[in-house]
Amino acid sequence: MENDSTLYVGLDVHKDSIAVAYALGMGEVEQLGKIGTTKTDVDRLCKRLQSKGRQVRVVYEAGPCGYGLYRELVQKGFDCMVCAPSLIPKKPGDRVKTDRRDAIKLVRGLRAGDLSAVYVPGVEDEAFRDLARAWAAAKADLRHARQRLKSFLLAHGVGYTGTANWGSAHRRWISSYSFPSHWQQLAFDEHRRTIEDRLAQCARLEGALREAVLEWRFYPAVLGLQAMRGIQFTTAIGMLSELGDLSRFEHPRQLMAWLGVTPSEYSSGERRRQGSITKTGNSYARKLLVEAAWSYRFPARVSTDIQRRQEGIPKPITDRAWDAQLRLCRRYRKLAERGKNANIAVVAVARELAGFIWDIGRLSMSQAVPCGAQPTHQLHPAGH
Repeated sequence: MENDSTLYVGLDVHKDSIAVAYALGMGEVEQLGKIGTTKTDVDRLCKRLQSKGRQVRVVYEAGPCGYGLYRELVQKGFDCMVCAPSLIPKKPGDRVKTDRRDAIKLVRGLRAGDLSAVYVPGVEDEAFRDLARAWAAAKADLRHARQRLKSFLLAHGVGYTGTANWGSAHRRWISSYSFPSHWQQLAFDEHRRTIEDRLAQCARLEGALREAVLEWRFYPAVLGLQAMRGIQFTTAIGMLSELGDLSRFEHPRQLMAWLGVTPSEYSSGERRRQGSITKTGNSYARKLLVEAAWSYRFPARVSTDIQRRQEGIPKPITDRAWDAQLRLCRRYRKLAERGKNANIAVVAVARELAGFIWDIGRLSMSQAVPCGAQPTHQLHPAGH
């Protein structure tokens, strides 16, 4: 390290400005000031950095500005890293935060090897993920709109005698109900109209996903994951769009840790204490994983929906999906017999389910399930 001639650069990136700090090898960290975020500003910065060192390593924090800067720096030949902000080491007594200090901290962390890189998806993968996230956001808006309507009815003492699960009977009752007050009826109609708009938006986005997935490079993995219990089309799409290339995880434990379903630990000396799951990583992918794990509460069986989803899928994948059912259903049953809370048991099942997803996802890509092998996946929503 004494003869290290690498130029370490830290960038504190914002919407309109970038604070720059650098250090040559083990030398002192210096400030380069602030620059703009336009392409001209970045090009000028790159020329200055190239004049200061032959090998340049750059780091900035992942944030709302995306990965455009990363791709631009890599294209110019720099070794660039996008680091996870939550994993940057912090001193307990450090209560001062400025752009300048953040850039200096990034330089020191990069030089010491203390920063953790985040996965940067390709341009096409990021575009598909944006589409999948738009669908997820529309579903969340639909759920909130329905909740607002239920709250509105509850506030006025209006109750549905059946099961308010938004089935056909429930929707017919809502469409036929009316308030005596013109103003209340107007508010009620607006709530209903919002739900109809969100339903139409969800249908449009899901249709776009079913068309786009046919051209996506992870389409074989989408088909393979749907062979599993609890993973339907939208779940497989949501998970793979967030996980990206599963081959980047060398072992399933790495995927479990990335999803945040491994237990936290506080051990010292002879004492070993484990706590709740870490909940690090991608919260949306973890939510989908736990939701899928709930279906393993019941005995292992291949339903009509699963049979339909497995048509055209290579036998090694369907066999592995059946192995997952046998193991995970048995796992939940044993935990329940030991008196474990249902939520704790399901999270434990979800942790092992992540291992099967890792295995089946990689196997699907290696088996090269042909595009269009299961057209029903694209035409009909699949159940559990």
